[in-house]
Amino acid sequence: MKSKDYEKINEILKNDGVIAFVTDTVWGVGCLPNSEKAVKKIYEIKHREAKKPLILMSYDIYPLFDYVKQPIEKEAQKLIKKYFPGALTLVLTKSEKTPDYMTSNLPTVGIRVPDNETFANICKNIEGGVLATTSANISGEPPALNYEETIKYIGDKVDLVIEDFGCKAQGRASTVAGFKDEKPIIYRQGDVEII
Repeated sequence: MKSKDYEKINEILKNDGVIAFVTDTVWGVGCLPNSEKAVKKIYEIKHREAKKPLILMSYDIYPLFDYVKQPIEKEAQKLIKKYFPGALTLVLTKSEKTPDYMTSNLPTVGIRVPDNETFANICKNIEGGVLATTSANISGEPPALNYEETIKYIGDKVDLVIEDFGCKAQGRASTVAGFKDEKPIIYRQGDVEII
């Protein structure tokens, strides 16, 4: 992507816009976490239930640390070292920086670092480096797996669909894990097997 492409993405996001993009698993939609208007737009686009939270994704774990309560559990640190970047979403206690409107008023937030160069480059070039995200589809329908499907499902509803530049989605959902009594619990078994 060229610098003018990143300028366009930033302009859209700063004006409460919603973008669609590739990740390592499936295609996603996202906005800036501090834009309540854009988060609401994502729920409207997807016909998503208000009780289903969005997650936060970035090019690296460090921008995400601001959004979760510190210090994070030792077990979570181990999983981050082992599986990030990759198809693992970790549900952790959120910090005051994470808005209630994107987590359905829950005390936790899911964080993930996709293993996809195009997605990483988008995040590296946006303000704050973090996107509030979910899959690119209408709720209850299969997620988009490529650029064409994303255009077909939600292309007319988002402000921009960014090409994948050859960094394809693998088509398998991420594993979602949280912690209870400091032990990992699996909410959704996806591509990553936690051993």
